Amino acid sequence: MSLSRHCPAPVTPFSIRALATCLLGGLLLAGAPAQAEEAASNARWVSDNLTTYVRSGPTDGYRIVGTLNSGQKVELLSTRGDYSQVRGENGNTVWIPSRDLQEVPGQAERLPQLEQQVAQLSAELKGIDDTWKTRVQGMQETLDARKKLIDELQAARSNLDGELNQARAELRETQAQLGDENKQVLMRYMVYGGSIAGAGLLAGLILPTLLRVKRKRNDQWV
Repeated sequence: MSLSRHCPAPVTPFSIRALATCLLGGLLLAGAPAQAEEAASNARWVSDNLTTYVRSGPTDGYRIVGTLNSGQKVELLSTRGDYSQVRGENGNTVWIPSRDLQEVPGQAERLPQLEQQVAQLSAELKGIDDTWKTRVQGMQETLDARKKLIDELQAARSNLDGELNQARAELRETQAQLGDENKQVLMRYMVYGGSIAGAGLLAGLILPTLLRVKRKRNDQWV
């Protein structure tokens, strides 16, 4: 006697399982670490695939006593063959095929936690993005200020270079004028010295003559 199940006619258990695996594989992997401690205990969850019937005993020959919904949390009590004895949230003890149990919470229980994690990570990413935008803006303002300062320093250096070149030109002109004046002064000294030398020579030639003439006159008077 096979286990009867209640599901929509066009959908097979295999197709539902494949669809759930494709769409929720990432969520299962993300939620599994957070549920590792609880999964190691006797907590079990009815598979997300479909609603399953439960029986009063551990074989297909026992009568159906109800159903458990996908994702419903149950407590594993024992296992016998292909069936597991579980206790539901209402306290009733039933038998369910072991293949219809899973060790991680169902989609309905995990999705709010995962959505909360996604929202938290999104907020953190937004905070990081805002922080980086603020830092980039600050660095850009610093770069602009430094560029402005560099431009001002370069302009001041250009002005100083111009003034320095002008001062050098004035210095060369002054040195040239000073050289001309030195030459003129030297020429004056040379002329003045020559004049003095000439006068001295002339006096040296004339004075002895005058002294002899004067002596002759004095001799004649005597």
